[in-house]
Amino acid sequence: MEKTKPRTNLSASELLSKALSHYYDTGFSFALWRLPDSTAIHLAASQHIQQSSEIVLEEASPGFLFSPFNLSQNKIFLPADELLTFESDSLVHSHGILEQILHEDDLTPLRPKKTNYYYSSRSSQPPHTDYDYKQLVIKCRDEILRGVIEKIVPSRTKQVPLGDDFDLLETFERLCVLYPMAMVSVFSSPLTGTWVGATPEMLVRVSKDQHFHTVALAGTQLYEAGIDLRSISWNQKDIEEQALVERYVISCFKKIRLREYEEHGPKTVVAGNILHLKTDFDVDMVATNFPQLGSVMLKLLHPTSAVCGMPLEASLAFLKEHEGYDRQFYSGYLGPVNVEKESHLYVNLRCMQLFPNQATLYAGAGVLADSDPEKEWKETEMKMNTLETIIRK
Repeated sequence: MEKTKPRTNLSASELLSKALSHYYDTGFSFALWRLPDSTAIHLAASQHIQQSSEIVLEEASPGFLFSPFNLSQNKIFLPADELLTFESDSLVHSHGILEQILHEDDLTPLRPKKTNYYYSSRSSQPPHTDYDYKQLVIKCRDEILRGVIEKIVPSRTKQVPLGDDFDLLETFERLCVLYPMAMVSVFSSPLTGTWVGATPEMLVRVSKDQHFHTVALAGTQLYEAGIDLRSISWNQKDIEEQALVERYVISCFKKIRLREYEEHGPKTVVAGNILHLKTDFDVDMVATNFPQLGSVMLKLLHPTSAVCGMPLEASLAFLKEHEGYDRQFYSGYLGPVNVEKESHLYVNLRCMQLFPNQATLYAGAGVLADSDPEKEWKETEMKMNTLETIIRK
């Protein structure tokens, strides 16, 4: 990637602030993201977002995909009509009309600090789970003991007030620093409102060298800074839950008669303030002569057993009856498609939805036959803490 010649002394944060302000003022939708283990920050924007029941990754133009949890709802695709990339506090790539605005010598004044520029979800009340989560876990456990369902993943929400000093860009930048191994993102449009997240769970990645990647991620315990990951032990419930997710991925491979894949793990990984068990899967799409594997597996994998349960149809039906609210984009998926010839889609976990004066946090926990309701509730609290500590700073 060639560097854009700098014609301004503004920092990356100042340029980003100016870009977001311009996009919001002119009615653009935008996506801001930083991939795991990367320092590059990307910003895509367009005045035209597309809605579709299905997206074929291999045929899509460069852009950002934002998909809800519910399979019957349309996916949102944001074309990268405008695309900016920042690294090492500099703008290293720009495409679109904003390039001229960012580099004009007579720059319009920067917005004052703490002024926000995002679309609030004003059209509806924040989703509220008014049920007792521990009682819902008990219902899930009772259903599992009937012998039809192996696992159910109930979720809950939490309302957190946003202070007058809340700043969207500052929140994104702090998440990037605190969670280097997460996919940190902001998606903002008049249609969806604004969602912010720092998710650890890859769903589908197609790399430049035509390799397909996905992961099985499960198990949760609190991370203590400095601890040797090799010393971590896992209880039987977490090990069984991880095995279920692995089996789900492998079952998807079997459905398309794909046998040539590499499996690595499980191993303990850090995701912000939490530890998980993770297994990586890799497929050479050239060697297997499967150029559309990304789209095929995306359709098979979502929703994964890590966010819904096993078997899929039965656990989905149970959640629809008992969970009692619309997850919207929580536990859907999101990420860049065909940007720099790669696609990176992540499950939308550790996320929040922004309303005018508050944020709605989302989290779920996997329930098995021997799950403890108190522990499952505490697990959701740990997961919500990823974002709550940022906005309650």
